[in-house]
Amino acid sequence: MPRSARKRWLRAAGGALLVAWLGVMAWNTWKPLPDGVSVETGWTALHEGDVRFLRDVTAADAYGHPIVDQQIFDAAFELIASARRFIVIDMFLFNAHRGADVAAPVQRALAAELTDTLLARRRADPQLRVVFITDPINDVYGGAPSPELQALRDAGVEVVVTDLDRLRDSNPLYSSTWRIALRWWAGAHPGGWPDPFDAQGPGVSLGAWARLANFKANHRKVLIVGREDGSLAGLVTSANAHDASSRHSNVALQVSGAVLEPLLASELAIARYSGWEGQPLPVSRAGIVAREAIRATGEVIPATGEAAPLTGRARVLTESAIADAVVARLQTCVAGDAIDVAMFYLSDRKVLGALRDAATRGAAVRVLLDPNKDAFGRQKNGIPNRPVATELVAATDGAIRLRWYRTHGEQFHVKLLAIRGRDDFWLTLGSANFTRRNVRDYNLEANIAVEMPRESALELAVLAWFDGLWTNRASAGVEYTTEYDAYADPRQLHYWGYRVMEATGLSTF
Repeated sequence: MPRSARKRWLRAAGGALLVAWLGVMAWNTWKPLPDGVSVETGWTALHEGDVRFLRDVTAADAYGHPIVDQQIFDAAFELIASARRFIVIDMFLFNAHRGADVAAPVQRALAAELTDTLLARRRADPQLRVVFITDPINDVYGGAPSPELQALRDAGVEVVVTDLDRLRDSNPLYSSTWRIALRWWAGAHPGGWPDPFDAQGPGVSLGAWARLANFKANHRKVLIVGREDGSLAGLVTSANAHDASSRHSNVALQVSGAVLEPLLASELAIARYSGWEGQPLPVSRAGIVAREAIRATGEVIPATGEAAPLTGRARVLTESAIADAVVARLQTCVAGDAIDVAMFYLSDRKVLGALRDAATRGAAVRVLLDPNKDAFGRQKNGIPNRPVATELVAATDGAIRLRWYRTHGEQFHVKLLAIRGRDDFWLTLGSANFTRRNVRDYNLEANIAVEMPRESALELAVLAWFDGLWTNRASAGVEYTTEYDAYADPRQLHYWGYRVMEATGLSTF
């Protein structure tokens, strides 16, 4: 072939490859979402005792000795024990991996505890259906089979590994290349590459690392059980059943009633698009309280037509519906309102803008952040929270007050926003960090939003927890948090680094 013809052929081939790459990138950035994703339900009435705030708190005393106070997984195990019809769990991290620092203390062997609890329930009641949905990170994307998941399969648990390829790509510059060139030959199997999550783990293949770099996840942490009377109860939380995460600070809502119906439907839809072919669960429609109509006066109309006082209402929010609800609620905040944010990662631009605007209108804003310095034995550089904190404080001339949680190798893994208005208390918490990846339809995330009258038991519990950490008065002699200046980072390099990472998806947050 003449040289000129060869050049024309190479240019044409290169152009075709570029068009294909751009097409794959565009499609997988904006393609339709699978069933069960980006759910925003209407409000469902709550009755007395339907919702309870739970928290895990880790700190250290003046001598550096850890102080750990945990509630979340104890409540989860009690819920599992109460299950009579079925158990559905969606858990992002479910493994005994220790991270890079194998000498780091593990508070609880949560993966084994959850495995043993589920196995015991199956032995006690072999007819009890258990569906366990999880992320492929737990078998290192096929590179290191999970002994916990295999034990559950052997006991008849219906294990579902989420098909992440059906989700949109949060890291399109890489993922489009992976879909075209790497996905087909870089298989996931044991190999000679180091395990990215466990320094003592077996080697994994290049394919496992190639999948990891897509930076996408089923990040939900949900438990739903069907009780004997057909009603539903569950947990929506920020906590993972993961040994190396067992010291993290986290929050949860324990919820009962019809609000869990659409969340259950969402979970089963994700299971089905991921290949689950299980029979329908034995849900008793008669046993689930129907969604009541809510009068404008704030009264619930039960099936009998007899009015009952409204104790609150709740709704399910997943993926981008979380950010939409958060921004919409923040846009209503004015002077006299109080906003409390407690967050592991905070970087979504629309959420940040809504916080700034609320502070400008006179709302009192407190933000409590993890300093982003610890990641399972690895040191981090403070991105995104430290430059974000500097941005918020500078943009509002200090009107947004900010403190850092004092971590000691563990993480302040909380994802919570609470708003105290003139007449009501609004709260959302769950798995979602307020970042582009978490709340813009890339990761799978699940939150519950609750609205209660002021001075409700839920408000008082959340406020006591937040105030105790903010003021360091939760326990005598313990400094839970430190002032903004301790980790303030005004460096432009880090600011623009986080902005580029947030916008492109070339990050893990």
